[in-house]
Amino acid sequence: MGFSFFSSPKRLVGLDIGSGAIKLVQLERVGKGYQLKKFGVKPLDSELIVDGTVMDAGRVIDIIKELVEEQDLQSKEVAFAVSGHSVIVKKIQLPVMSEEELEESIKWEAEQYIPFDINDVNIDFNILESSDPEEASDQMDVLLVAVKREKLSEYTTIVMEAGLQPVIVDVDAFTLENMFAINYDIKQGEVVALVDIGASVMNINIIKGGLFAFTRDISIGGNRYSETIQREFNLSFEDAEMAKRGEKIEGVDQEALLNIIDLLNEKIASEVIRSFDYFKTTSSNDEIGRILISGGCSKVLNLVSHLSEKLNVPVESTNPFRNIEVSDTAFDPIYIEEMAPLATVGVGLALRAVGDR
Repeated sequence: MGFSFFSSPKRLVGLDIGSGAIKLVQLERVGKGYQLKKFGVKPLDSELIVDGTVMDAGRVIDIIKELVEEQDLQSKEVAFAVSGHSVIVKKIQLPVMSEEELEESIKWEAEQYIPFDINDVNIDFNILESSDPEEASDQMDVLLVAVKREKLSEYTTIVMEAGLQPVIVDVDAFTLENMFAINYDIKQGEVVALVDIGASVMNINIIKGGLFAFTRDISIGGNRYSETIQREFNLSFEDAEMAKRGEKIEGVDQEALLNIIDLLNEKIASEVIRSFDYFKTTSSNDEIGRILISGGCSKVLNLVSHLSEKLNVPVESTNPFRNIEVSDTAFDPIYIEEMAPLATVGVGLALRAVGDR
């Protein structure tokens, strides 16, 4: 099977296999827009997938099967995504050449940028549009993606053993772009940061005028809060999860809890600032105009306000269903609103179609 990381039919089911939950999204094309057809979320125990590595494949397969059965899913063709240490995404400059010429030389070009053995990875590329189309140059920007074959094989096997057919493997960062493009207005030259914070990985994706500019995965997420709170107050993981979102838990001192959450919010903010600073050194000091935050960790107490204050940039929660028709009779509006931050990658995947590049 060939793997493709980039896109422009038959719509695929989006299957987001995260460390904290598995999310399934199916969209249907309606006129010029989209309608939500299926949406389900199944939480995962924290020890099943750790830092993107599957620790108990059998249990993960069973949970995907349960989700598919609950959703009465008829279509078996899916798109899923990968992120974390096994994935390298780099924007590189190469002499101008055709896509066919680049196809032949990409392996040799990639070797100097990939910290893995080139024979152990699957490579894909995309020639990026210039941010200034009138500027003549003998160089072109190329987005290079490499994923360890071992990681691809692990996730592909899980999806297939759950009775599904993997058609496209994407990268979390690019699914966020897809989701953003259909839900939010793209202003000329505006720099937007899409920050998705899952259970164990935070993905930062920066786009300028709707075009890719920068991405970084960081191994920090919602589990860091839950584990710290669990240890500090001797709680179950489930109670710690509720406490970090601001729910009152018996025996938990609110002031001590807020101190812990503030410290971890500060850690997240520091990583975001570090990523932004690095981006600025590579991009003529472009200023980030706004931040859209998503993922389960985005619901942590005070995180949105803390980020906005520290970064001095407007921060808002992402709504991946903003421009998607969602039937109030087919879906509980309260559930959709509550789960929307977890659906960003799934929606981005569900926008992919059979035959995408």
